[in-house]
Amino acid sequence: MCSVFGHCTNPSSTMRIIKVISILAMLSAVFTTYAEESHEAKKINPKEIVNQIVENSNGNVNIEMTDDLYELLIPQKKNQKPTNRKGIYRTHGYRIQVFSDGRNQHTLEARANARGNAILAKFPKYRGQVYTFSKLPNWFTRVGNFETIEEANEALKELKRAFPSFAGEMRTVNCEVLIRK
Repeated sequence: MCSVFGHCTNPSSTMRIIKVISILAMLSAVFTTYAEESHEAKKINPKEIVNQIVENSNGNVNIEMTDDLYELLIPQKKNQKPTNRKGIYRTHGYRIQVFSDGRNQHTLEARANARGNAILAKFPKYRGQVYTFSKLPNWFTRVGNFETIEEANEALKELKRAFPSFAGEMRTVNCEVLIRK
């Protein structure tokens, strides 16, 4: 069973709560429309329905449903989805973050690119696997597409030995990666 409200160990539980509340609001609106069209029904305000649920439950609403029903109501992303290139899949994995900075804004992009170019000069095996991007106000450079944390940590050790001057900044990060199959 999937408990949507209450203690959840799934990191996407917040999104589930928001989606379920949205579904409840839509159902409430449909019910209100149905009630308005019915000759015998009195007009019901959707806000009033929500207020009644909150009052009767002391603010604790727990909706339990089977995983199958939840999947029908709110479809989840699959672990692997094909990209537009044959034999390459996006999946959860790891990369090595070799640059992350938000100071000195006018030189950030150049510094991030320079870090990636230094990695490529010493390790041509990462060609096509150096990702430089910005999430304001920071710039990041990440290297590799690793399926397991073990693979990523081995690459991290190798990169730290090759670049001791910025080894302290390097770390393994969880992210979506591209894997060739």
